[in-house]
Amino acid sequence: MALIDYDPPQRFVAGTVGPPGQRQFFLQASGGGRLTSVSLEKAQVSVLADRVNDLLDDYAGGEATEQAAAAHADLAPLETPIEEDFRVGTMGLSWDPNRQLVIIECHAAGDAFDDPEELAESAERDPADDPTQLVLRISLSPAAARAFARRSAKVVRAGRPPCPFCAGPLDPTGHICPRANGYRR
Repeated sequence: MALIDYDPPQRFVAGTVGPPGQRQFFLQASGGGRLTSVSLEKAQVSVLADRVNDLLDDYAGGEATEQAAAAHADLAPLETPIEEDFRVGTMGLSWDPNRQLVIIECHAAGDAFDDPEELAESAERDPADDPTQLVLRISLSPAAARAFARRSAKVVRAGRPPCPFCAGPLDPTGHICPRANGYRR
């Protein structure tokens, strides 16, 4: 397994490139003179932010308060040049009780095998022994994780506004609304 580990990162943020409706979403980690950018879907960013908040509410207690998260707030844009290291397929989220840290793992898309026999064989092996698997692992303090989740939620909400009738995204030129019998809104 090719593991890209940031324990802890100097910076870990979600961000986008492009205009609303055509945005590409990235997670970007930096530290120790390295920069890693992975692309993912808007829905993945949204779910990750929600789950990080849920995990912190369940396990972190007062360590992830508003004041602590505000101290870690990062409003700066993504670092450039943005070069995708890989596209995220699956993600993992866990709480390390010994170190009191949130662990986020992003596994590269396409690490799974196309042939069912190869997939069955790979299930018997330890994923850490698979040299073809790319994984980005981030270890965050509760306050840094809460700040990450808040920024991620803002990035997701910063897209196109929803249609007041169908809740679908509105383009600057409007859209054909199914609730308005196909008329442009």
